[in-house]
Amino acid sequence: MDRQTEFVLRTVEERNVKFIRLWFSDVQGFLKSVAMAPAELESAFDEGTGFDGSAIEGYARVYESDMVAHPDPSTFQLLPWRTHANTARMFCDISMPDGSPAMADPRHVLERALGRAADMGFTFYCHPEIEFFLIEKLRQGEYGPKPLDNAGYFDHTTMDDGTDFRRDAVMMLEQMGISVEFSHHESAPGQHEIDLRYADALSMADNIMTFRVVVREIAASQGIQASFMPKPFTDAAGSGMHTHMSLFEGDRNAFFDAADEVRLSRTGRHFVAGLLAHAREITAVTNQFVNSYKRLWGGGEAPAYVCWGRNNRSALVRVPLFKPNKQSSARIEYRAIDSSCNPYLTYALLLNAGLDGIERELPLPDEAEDDVWALSHKERHALGIAPLPRSLDEAIEAMESSELVAETLGEHVFDYFLRNKRAEYVEYAQQVTPWELRRGIGRI
Repeated sequence: MDRQTEFVLRTVEERNVKFIRLWFSDVQGFLKSVAMAPAELESAFDEGTGFDGSAIEGYARVYESDMVAHPDPSTFQLLPWRTHANTARMFCDISMPDGSPAMADPRHVLERALGRAADMGFTFYCHPEIEFFLIEKLRQGEYGPKPLDNAGYFDHTTMDDGTDFRRDAVMMLEQMGISVEFSHHESAPGQHEIDLRYADALSMADNIMTFRVVVREIAASQGIQASFMPKPFTDAAGSGMHTHMSLFEGDRNAFFDAADEVRLSRTGRHFVAGLLAHAREITAVTNQFVNSYKRLWGGGEAPAYVCWGRNNRSALVRVPLFKPNKQSSARIEYRAIDSSCNPYLTYALLLNAGLDGIERELPLPDEAEDDVWALSHKERHALGIAPLPRSLDEAIEAMESSELVAETLGEHVFDYFLRNKRAEYVEYAQQVTPWELRRGIGRI
């Protein structure tokens, strides 16, 4: 028994923990959970806990439903909001009964990609800026969401509901061992952002899953609602999850080159080139819902075109230059991701796209120096700047023919994801919207 496992068993006893929740993700990134009694914990570490995989979206068919959840002791944390009975959680790796990894487990998809990076000598680090909306609870008879406040970007408001909320969320995240760098009000009414401190990609994906739970739990306790929907309001900016990324070789930042004009190494340039080369085909995963494309093409500084630039917030990939001569700060920022993505699948694809650029030594296209949104179609075409998919349907079409996405996700997840998203788009396309009715009734 390793030290971390011993620590968990000892803590459960000393802290009188009554329930241990085993957490894992379905293919779309929705959190799943099963609670066990402390008496079962040692057995779960040794043998895992069986469950019906066919009941989880995208996991298994009925005739191959038996699966086993193996708790990862390094992810053990007490849940601060469970005050009536001490409760802890651990993330799980999912296997088949014969011990082989379950190909449907999104955490395993990311672990495979990280293994590929490790074989190349790299460790992959991420730092997300997570945006979300706080919304008033609807009263009986009311229709449509209402933002909790009317503040704007970086507004300092004295002790309003949003300020209290961010304070409570940051404190609870820190209690759970999740470090926070910044928190502030975003540009839209009711919109907030909390930035998590750099961590390796697997820890960060776990942290993002925890973050969503914490934010929703605090909102519920305060009688409001938190939403990670990409664009809930037509006339306001949507919620993104811009992610800063870097590769390290031991203690050395593989993206840093002091002699380069933008301080980006040859490795970093190839990585960005890989991201741009595969951007369209990975967008169905980084932006997985019909509503995601209302954010990408609805204004509000969301990136809509495949290009890169230094400090250019209209570009898909940005090279920040806050501290240009500090090696550890060298990084790139991918701006298309929204807050509703499955972080395991998203980070696996971003990593493999970048690694493909490194392996094939893809050349970095010319930098986009101008506001890409302001350019005409003809000007963008002349510069070789392609658009991101304009709809989930278009994104699915780009993903279907992608070898990189199929290899990264594995056959099972790839096939399920495409089936699920095709069905979502067909259902959406059949809906008659209020906009159509306003435009059509009495006019057509």
